[in-house]
Amino acid sequence: MFNTVLIANRGEIALRVARTCREMGLRVAAVYSTEDRDSAVVRFADQAVCIGPGPARHSYLYLPAIMEAARQTGAEAIHPGYGFLSEQADFAEACEAEGLTFVGPPPAVIDRLGDKSTARAAMADAGLPLLPGTIEPVGDAEAVAKVAADIGYPVIVKAVAGGGGRGMQVVHEPDDLPRQYREIRSTAQSLFGDDRVYVERYLPAARHVEVQVLCDSHGNGVHLGQRDCSVQRRRQKIIEEAPAPGLPRGLVEQMGHAAVRGLLAAGYVGAGTVEFLVDDQSRFYFMEVNCRIQVEHPVTELTHGVDLVREQLRIAAGERLDVSQEELAARGWAIECRINAEDPARGFLPTPGPLTGLHLPGGPFVRVDTAAVAGGRISAAYDPLLAKVCVWAPDRPQALARMRRALAELSVEGPGISTNRDFLLTALDHPLFVAGTHDTSLVDRLTASHPREES
Repeated sequence: MFNTVLIANRGEIALRVARTCREMGLRVAAVYSTEDRDSAVVRFADQAVCIGPGPARHSYLYLPAIMEAARQTGAEAIHPGYGFLSEQADFAEACEAEGLTFVGPPPAVIDRLGDKSTARAAMADAGLPLLPGTIEPVGDAEAVAKVAADIGYPVIVKAVAGGGGRGMQVVHEPDDLPRQYREIRSTAQSLFGDDRVYVERYLPAARHVEVQVLCDSHGNGVHLGQRDCSVQRRRQKIIEEAPAPGLPRGLVEQMGHAAVRGLLAAGYVGAGTVEFLVDDQSRFYFMEVNCRIQVEHPVTELTHGVDLVREQLRIAAGERLDVSQEELAARGWAIECRINAEDPARGFLPTPGPLTGLHLPGGPFVRVDTAAVAGGRISAAYDPLLAKVCVWAPDRPQALARMRRALAELSVEGPGISTNRDFLLTALDHPLFVAGTHDTSLVDRLTASHPREES
């Protein structure tokens, strides 16, 4: 096992990784931008290094500064958290070149699975079902139009290098396709430096279900059940739960085995997530692989009693999985709500500013992952995620009641700051969500019934 781990991230995930490192007796090294000089992880760490100014491209995305921080702190391993450089094969390669252990899959695996086109090909080869569409990128508008005509509208055009809900466009009518195709290629080039796209059939009312997988470097793999992540705004998740409600047991087992089979076939090592879409006929289709810890990992930890960050570190150190599939049984129900500093009435516009007051919920079986503190500041330079409120209960109705109570306790104060707390409460009370029959259209339903204000 390592002695010192450098955490190449910020906010709640940096603090969450640091806590597990401390519990394992590992020395914690942190990085921070000038914007985050007073952050919680800086105070918690054994050593912290400033890596640049606030904009991420000059700090958390600036690889030379992070590698220098690793040298200064004597780190033997780097944990990338999620976002930023966590799924960059170049970063993993740089770690290898410096003799550092990257806490994640090998660079070649990240490269293959991080590219949506080659990931689809790899999963198809492993026998996972795909939505009708292209595997190889499509090179021109005429080819896209032919594919769309063959598979039927609506279709979704996706950036090969996209992720996090960005770099995709739903097309409902043939006449709109040429313009939207050009727009998504331009957006993909701007966001990812890669304008390649592929096309697949769009399911307007699907369930977004993902499977958590652990694979070691000795060829062993297990899954830790599924999470439902169907409540999304702008295709970014805001409510997640485990297990996914209402899925037939046989389907759950098929998805779990398929996810493990696909990742092992790809040579995966570490914690990874295989994301699926499930249609109204209970058919599932591979969507993508996330080669990192997920924002929503706490719901899996709560239902399975497994510290996923600890497992990441153990696997990265070359240790074998110490649990079998038969031993990994889920207990109870867990729900996570992402508290974002944003205004749902204005299209979920971020609302940064000074945080003058913060009261976090507590009580039985409530977990809050956050790095926010009263007296701090919500920065406009980064994602508006403020906290993750998670609850566990023996069953789903009790988990819903506990989450409603927890959110009612939450109080966030500051000039100009709004949160999505009330919107989350409305979503939790929607009849479709209460019944567990909701899908990815739920937020659209809610926003349609509450027209947005002009900003």
